[in-house]
Amino acid sequence: MNYNPFSLSGKTILVTGASSGIGRSIAVECSKMGAHVVITGRNEERLAETQSMLFGDGHISISADIAEEQQVESLVEQLPVLDGVVHCAGVGVRKPAQAIKKSDIDFVFAPNVIAPILLQKHLLKKKRIAKSASIVFIASRAPFAPAVGNAVYSASKGAIIGYAKTLGLELAPKQIRVNCICPAMVWTDLIRRDAETIGESFAEAEARYPLKRFGQPEDVAYLSIYLLSDASQWMTGSCIDITGGGELTLV
Repeated sequence: MNYNPFSLSGKTILVTGASSGIGRSIAVECSKMGAHVVITGRNEERLAETQSMLFGDGHISISADIAEEQQVESLVEQLPVLDGVVHCAGVGVRKPAQAIKKSDIDFVFAPNVIAPILLQKHLLKKKRIAKSASIVFIASRAPFAPAVGNAVYSASKGAIIGYAKTLGLELAPKQIRVNCICPAMVWTDLIRRDAETIGESFAEAEARYPLKRFGQPEDVAYLSIYLLSDASQWMTGSCIDITGGGELTLV
């Protein structure tokens, strides 16, 4: 018997921020599990690279800046009915609290909070979410393990967690599940760019994790697959930490 409760065969999954990092990995791994993947991101060239890495047929690539509501509306008009959504697009900035400018808040909150909320609104209004679908937000451990200079990013991820929990309540009557994944440090371009701000070598930071390493994008992708699959049918409103055991390490 070829039984796999984690299969995504026959499901159509939208992944935002799919042009690199965690979003790219989620898209690729979902395609390996049999999903038809719809990928979106701002960078057409990098989005095309992701498209070339997908397994199987029937995938769709749509370039869009989801921080622009008109582009969100255009994106939604092009979408089929979805069995799953992974809200992964996001940015970060590290500054001490006394140096934060409004432009920093706008830069981070536009893609991290406003964009997924408005995208989700249009998906629901246009009836692009199937009954019993699964919605996953890639949040962070940042709101729970504060790091100096990380206030704006932490606040944005805390906001999206609060939104996701409420969304889960509202969509439960339709059997649509909403969950968050809260990773600690994961090897992405965003983390590498923060190296100087962290103020120590990556080797020293990784050594503080019980499993002695940061996460890889695939680690988050595998957890996303569980939440998107029918294996998680009794999960909604959850925030799942994935940390390598490092509950109080840098985020």
